[in-house]
Amino acid sequence: MKIPSLLSIIIWLPALGAIFILAVFKKEQSKLIKQWATGWFALTFIVSLFLLAYDRAASGMQFIEDHQWIPIIGARYQMGVDGVAVLLIVLTTLLGVIASLSSWKYIEKREKEYYVLLLLLQTAVVGVFASMDLFLFYLFFEVSLVPMYFLIGIWGGERRLYAAIKFFLYTLVGSVVMLLGVLKMYFLTQDAALTSQITGATLDNIAGLAGSPARDLLTSTLAAAKANNTGTFNIMYLQSLGSVMPMGTMQILLFVAFALGFAIKVPMWPFHTWLPDAHVEAPTAGSVILAGILLKLGTYGFFRFNLPMFPRASADETSFHYFGTTFGVRSVMVLLAIIGIIYGALAAMYFVVRRNGDVKKLVAYSSVSSMGIVMLGLFALNPNGVNGAVLHMINHGIYSAALFLLVGIIYERRHTRNVAEFGGLSHVMPGYAAVFLAMAMTAIGLPLLCVFISEFLAMRGAFEANPWWAAWAALGII
Repeated sequence: MKIPSLLSIIIWLPALGAIFILAVFKKEQSKLIKQWATGWFALTFIVSLFLLAYDRAASGMQFIEDHQWIPIIGARYQMGVDGVAVLLIVLTTLLGVIASLSSWKYIEKREKEYYVLLLLLQTAVVGVFASMDLFLFYLFFEVSLVPMYFLIGIWGGERRLYAAIKFFLYTLVGSVVMLLGVLKMYFLTQDAALTSQITGATLDNIAGLAGSPARDLLTSTLAAAKANNTGTFNIMYLQSLGSVMPMGTMQILLFVAFALGFAIKVPMWPFHTWLPDAHVEAPTAGSVILAGILLKLGTYGFFRFNLPMFPRASADETSFHYFGTTFGVRSVMVLLAIIGIIYGALAAMYFVVRRNGDVKKLVAYSSVSSMGIVMLGLFALNPNGVNGAVLHMINHGIYSAALFLLVGIIYERRHTRNVAEFGGLSHVMPGYAAVFLAMAMTAIGLPLLCVFISEFLAMRGAFEANPWWAAWAALGII
């Protein structure tokens, strides 16, 4: 069953629910607000399940939508998803339901504003995963920052303002630099010398053969841009442009501009320091969304933009000659990923053995390590590595959200996150202890569990690219 404008429905349903709450409910009607918001999240999740009708045999971009938006600059309202985006959108809508339910008893002030922000956050995140126009993607990418800032800053812990401002400033700096890259890519679409190198075979490789929905979309987009004498923000065309862009300073600088914005979101070492503070101070639902979804905006950005738009820079290992050695962009990204894997694992261990260790910080630093594995898999640049990275994104979204939810359950009852005080839970909460154990075993990659498969694939991809990469990264897993 195909639903017209399915992606738009999934994107804007939460925003519509937020508007309804603002317009209809009074702030004293907290119970009705919670019921309405949770029901609206559940409805969005049910609608998103229709995306699972994605035709894996046809692959490529599907559920495509295209509408004129800002013709003067060539920006269009273009939506579409591939298999990776489908999984991330369904995960987003599922965690939205869980986040809403987990807030029923523990959010006791300004419930109306809280659920409005939670709904708007889901709209922004789904918009990021579904956008096929770079300008639209950037808009959703930036809007997602605002609700999370307020969720941490208003409903967070004692140091919530510090954590919220730190989170905001880190991501804002990266986003400003990325904006420069976005604008430069747009101007390059009007560079006749460069665009003339794009052949039909190039477009076939990126968007599919003539007659496919994605290729038809690209053709109509280019025709509209030519008629309006503008450039285009179409992501597929930008990927085609990047594939013919010569390797040099320009491609490296563009790679860095996009990479900085995404690396802070991942977060990669050394841009990770906002994450532990944000997790510790965020409300439980905020941590669930932050770990389960928002971190994936960064890794998804690398997957969707950096690798296909700047393929030569992504594979570069010879551009720089310093300290008696030769290295390149890929070398730097792999190095940062490996450092993140090892550093995140050691930091997580520290909060286990520390006398007053914080469980939230433990899970937060383990996320730094896990995202390092994703980045290592992506920059292995082979099928095993990329498949492992994508699968690990989904796996991490599930188990990290579950761990933060489990920690939140104890914190709301005992108001402590001290690891030492978690002893003996199996006697009074055997069911809880069993679930916590299962999630912990999943997180460490116990064989036969999902994380083991994704980590194994990512590490195998790294080994195929360079055995030393896998050897060093294995230290963080062991």
